[in-house]
Amino acid sequence: MSRRFVSEHAGQFPVQRLCELVGVPRSSYYEWSSRPLSQHYLDDVDLAAEIFEIHQDSRRTYGAPRVAGQLHDNGAHHSTKRIARLMAECGLVGVHGRRKWRRGDRRTASAGDLLERDFTAERSDERWVADITECRCRDGKLYLAGIKDLHDRGMAVWSMGERQSTDLVINALVMALGRRSPTSKLIHHADHGAQYTSLEFSNRLADWKVNASYGSVGDAYDNAAMESTWATIKKEIRHIYGAWETMTRRQLRTILFDYIETFYNRQRHQARLGHRTPAQTYAASQAA
Repeated sequence: MSRRFVSEHAGQFPVQRLCELVGVPRSSYYEWSSRPLSQHYLDDVDLAAEIFEIHQDSRRTYGAPRVAGQLHDNGAHHSTKRIARLMAECGLVGVHGRRKWRRGDRRTASAGDLLERDFTAERSDERWVADITECRCRDGKLYLAGIKDLHDRGMAVWSMGERQSTDLVINALVMALGRRSPTSKLIHHADHGAQYTSLEFSNRLADWKVNASYGSVGDAYDNAAMESTWATIKKEIRHIYGAWETMTRRQLRTILFDYIETFYNRQRHQARLGHRTPAQTYAASQAA
C-alpha cells in the first residue's frame, strides 16, 4: 500500500520525499515498481470500473452502500468499506437522504454533544473531531476540511477544495473511514456548520453507523481541539513557508501536503503524547 501511494503521487512530488514519507527505501520502491502488478491491484482496477459504471447508471446518486447492494444483486460480493475506499480514490460521491418538501431547507435536526468538551480517547478511531478552515491565497480561497483523532492527536485525513461545500466534508469522511479502523462506537464531532448538519452528511454518518455529535451553536470551545489544531498548523506554516496570501492555491496545496503528512503526523513530537508523534501513537494503538 505504501509503495502504491508513492506510485500514485510520483508525478506530483519527488519520489525521494514520498519514500521518506511512507518509510520505504527508494531502492525498494524502484524494485517493486518494476515488478508485474499484483492480482489484488488488478482486482481493484476491475472493481473500480464496475463501481464507476453503477455510479454513472445511478446518475451519480449512489453511495457505497447502494453500490454494494447493486454489486450483490449482480452476484459480486464486496465489503462496503472496500467500495468506499475505491470510490474515494476515484472521486465518486453519492447523494444521501430524501429532499425535504420545503425548497432550500436542506438541514436536519442535529444530535447532542456526546463529548461535552472531553477531548480525549482511550485508543485511536474512537473519537474524531472535524472542522473546515479557510485560507486566502493570491488567486482565491482554499478550504481545508480536516478530521483529527483525539487519541493519537494526528490529522487522520483532510480534503481540500475551492468551495466550502458538503461534498468537501463528505470526501474527508469517506477517506477517513476507508483508511482508518474505526470502532463500532466511533463518535464524529463537529460544529453546526451547514455542511456538517446537511441531510447528505447526516445520512452518510447514519449509513456507516457513526455516532454524530455537535457542539453548542456559536460556541467555539465545544470544538476547541480542532480550533487549536488549525491555529497550530497556520502559525507553523507561516513560520516555515511564509504568508500563504502570496501563494497560489496550487502552491498551498503542495505545502499543506508536505507539512501535514511529512511533518505534523510523522515528525512533530507532542508533549501530551509522551513526546511521540501521532503516527507512532496510532501504530501503538493498532498493535495493542
